[in-house]
Amino acid sequence: MHLYDLPLVFALVGLALYVVLGGADFGAGFWQLTAGRGRTGERIRDHAHQSVAAVWEANHVWLIFVLTVVWTAYPAAFGSIASTLSFALFIAAIGIIFRGTAYALRSGASGRRGRRTIDLLFGISSVLTPFALGAAVGGIASRRVPVGNAAGDLFSSWLNPTSIFVGLLAVVSGSYLAAVYLSADARRLGDDDLERRFRIRALGSGIVAGAMAVAGLFVIHHDAHPLYDGLVNGSGRPALVISAVAGVGTLGLVWARRFEAARYGAVIAVAAVVAGWALAQNPVFLPGLTVKQAAASHDVLVAVIVAVVAGGVILFPSLGVLFRLLLRGRLDHASEEGGLERPRGTEIDTRPVLMGRLAAALLLAGFGFLNVAEAGWAHAIGAACLLCFVATGFAAAVPLRS
Repeated sequence: MHLYDLPLVFALVGLALYVVLGGADFGAGFWQLTAGRGRTGERIRDHAHQSVAAVWEANHVWLIFVLTVVWTAYPAAFGSIASTLSFALFIAAIGIIFRGTAYALRSGASGRRGRRTIDLLFGISSVLTPFALGAAVGGIASRRVPVGNAAGDLFSSWLNPTSIFVGLLAVVSGSYLAAVYLSADARRLGDDDLERRFRIRALGSGIVAGAMAVAGLFVIHHDAHPLYDGLVNGSGRPALVISAVAGVGTLGLVWARRFEAARYGAVIAVAAVVAGWALAQNPVFLPGLTVKQAAASHDVLVAVIVAVVAGGVILFPSLGVLFRLLLRGRLDHASEEGGLERPRGTEIDTRPVLMGRLAAALLLAGFGFLNVAEAGWAHAIGAACLLCFVATGFAAAVPLRS
């Protein structure tokens, strides 16, 4: 392995972690969206929300990590990808902003109707975001992102058969991961009904994901033949086999109700897909641009590697503690204290809390629209959000009634 390969390996590891952690976060939103009405639907939504509420922000660290490493270590490739795939990345960014807004508002929502509306917003964003990110990956994998500033087609680069397949696979894979994780969480909580419901969802989504993966090979064969060759006949084949074996094994573990082991099987099955793509495409980064050609100077690569290693010394132990607390149920009490369940008949004036959370959400949305997008209309929305932030922040700080 050369020095110029190492930052890309870091980025791919970060991408795999984002897929198996952030993907499950998106999948939880999918199950919230499809939970249905009534008491059962509400219990499913609450369980999905509470299980990921403590870690959803940490899960998105990996997306920031990947973008930062690729931006710094491979600037020519990053510029080409970000400009050609700007529409897909813009949709993903909007989805992430609305998901964060929904998280902020849900904890302060007191009525079922308001909470259901927030869950709907959260669920739709949870489907759009992984689809858009997957479609962007499909555009890179099918070699539709040429080198240069916005050199590729702004729409067909991510709206093509391979991109649509990868986008849908990202949605289904996230749902599959989430169902497995949530089954294990329900088992830990001793809730047999939720365990049964998410076990059925895990088995169903796992079968759908496996069928889509097989059907996708035919799509890739016709639409992105170099990628197909790399996956089926080239260096990506071992990863493809590992993914298939792990996927089938995970279904068996879920069927046998061995959910803890199934967590790891599902992670291997999905992460192997990322590894297979990377191996199949290596050493080409973009059409006419190899990884070596895309790499920054020697000094920059060394600085990136040192920064990543030093940051990992802090990051990984911190995440280890966080996930240990989560898996042992030490954060459950804190989640309940967050106000997800309120005693009936207790009147609490939640207006200041709601206004405060709404102000925070508007501030987040304002900065997002102003910094992520370049279009004039997006800047206008961002400015409006910041003006509303001032108004709601004032209302939160000054009581409107005594």
